[in-house]
Amino acid sequence: MDFLPIQRALISVTDKSGLTDLCTALTSKQVQLVSTGGTMRHIQEAGMPVTAVSEVTGFPEILGGRVKTLHPFIHAGILADKDNQEHLDTLSRLDILPFDLVCVNLYDFAQAVEEKKQDVELIEEIDIGGPTLLRAGAKNYHSMTVLPTTEAYSEFLAELENNHGAVSLDFRRRMAARAFALTSRYDHMITKALETQS
Repeated sequence: MDFLPIQRALISVTDKSGLTDLCTALTSKQVQLVSTGGTMRHIQEAGMPVTAVSEVTGFPEILGGRVKTLHPFIHAGILADKDNQEHLDTLSRLDILPFDLVCVNLYDFAQAVEEKKQDVELIEEIDIGGPTLLRAGAKNYHSMTVLPTTEAYSEFLAELENNHGAVSLDFRRRMAARAFALTSRYDHMITKALETQS
């Protein structure tokens, strides 16, 4: 698909920079927002409609927030190939709505290392759901847009304006590459931190 219309977005970010402007632009184009925890509260406080991930999954956040988005109703909506009729039929049969955008940035593990957190405290700063969402969206860039950093927002919004609410394949491919580079660096940082723990 050369140009992907953005109709439904999953947004879950640690860094809230630019979030209000991003969501305002999406809402003005009637994009449905789905979110979690602090991100959802931020969107609500800005006066915009947003659906909780738990409402989509029918399952509450559990284990102190360790499990929120790891659910077939989320990941099938991200990983479905929109050019594959069998995938679309499966979504329809299971009453799963597809996503078009995943906007995620990760827990600030570097800050936790800088603060010299150890053992259990440090482990809690390891993001699992975020990298999984980014990698799923990036893998499926032919049918998805992934925004892995706040710096990508302005270019994404320009894409939406220039393409009448859609995003080009070239932009999606570049964001996918950026997402994989980011998760690779994140894993390397965690590896180094755990190896140096005494």
